[in-house]
Amino acid sequence: MAAYILRRLLLMIPTLLGILLLNFAIVQFAPGGPVERVLAQLQGQDVGATARVAGSSAGETSAADPGGDNRYRGSQGLPPDLVADLERQFGFDRPAHERFLIMLADYARLDFGESFYQDRTVLQLIGDKLPVSVSLGLWTTLLVYLISIPLGIKKAVRDGTPFDFWTSTLVIIGNAVPSFLFAVLLVVLFAGGSFLDWFPLQGLVSENWADLSWPARIVDYFWHITLPVLAMVIGGFASLTMLTKNSFLEEINKQYVTTARAKGLSEHRVLYGHVFRNAMLVVIAGFPAAFVGILFTGSLLIEIIFSLDGLGLLGYEAVINRDYPVIFGTLFIYTLVGLLLNLIGDLAYVAIDPRIDFEAREG
Repeated sequence: MAAYILRRLLLMIPTLLGILLLNFAIVQFAPGGPVERVLAQLQGQDVGATARVAGSSAGETSAADPGGDNRYRGSQGLPPDLVADLERQFGFDRPAHERFLIMLADYARLDFGESFYQDRTVLQLIGDKLPVSVSLGLWTTLLVYLISIPLGIKKAVRDGTPFDFWTSTLVIIGNAVPSFLFAVLLVVLFAGGSFLDWFPLQGLVSENWADLSWPARIVDYFWHITLPVLAMVIGGFASLTMLTKNSFLEEINKQYVTTARAKGLSEHRVLYGHVFRNAMLVVIAGFPAAFVGILFTGSLLIEIIFSLDGLGLLGYEAVINRDYPVIFGTLFIYTLVGLLLNLIGDLAYVAIDPRIDFEAREG
């Protein structure tokens, strides 16, 4: 197993390089950039995302205008020296391949650079946003699994009964309606929208959180995250519930279960001593992707609705503003975390079913 883990860790290096290279190449062809953004601000133009899209065709014409640097929209009428200074400031005075190699060398030293616009390092920005995303991701994943696995097992055992029918109705609703719509409904019902005003709508904790006692801090923390976590759980438990049910149904109908029952084993022993170990393998396979999705990307709209400043919002703003150090720094960290979680998922396979031997399969 040690050799297998070492091989997986070594394979992460070319995987990270490939992902960074592909995204770096795509960014080179994407319209807009930090230099154009500053030039547009100097010209008093709108630099929002919709303005860039709407002005893309017009930009082709303005690029040919006299004055300035014709490589950038909005540079007409500006001194060429100013454009050159901006290129040096953002590192665009070097060719693309050189910039990519410099970025890799920095990442090898765990130096992810500094944001173009916020005067803070990428690690500082991630550290500031991490508590929000970890809170949403951790509690959502925990509750989704605590609800979905028992519910899926119960549905499999009582397949075809009224319990299965009515819970399937709830699952269909949860699967059909996006989590952000549930979030809007929760705001309307419980956060001062039109009915009750029980929960806050801003931040992870209250402004006076530091002045509260520890029991009061805990209560205040859960008071703030109740609605966003509930919205994400309602939108996320459906698929895992059906996956668990189908996995257990497939195992329950196999011959070894019939044999175990014929030997006189209790239903509880058959279900949790034999079926559970085999059925849970499929469920565990989806855990890394589910956790990474919830932690880094799945909570963007939830963060916006509940005014939470997390990693999802950080990544979205970085892409809109063409903040390349934040884009590539977070991409590297997110990918590395995802690869490590996939490895942990494989190790969890072995923990649940020791018969699985990845090292022997690779040999």
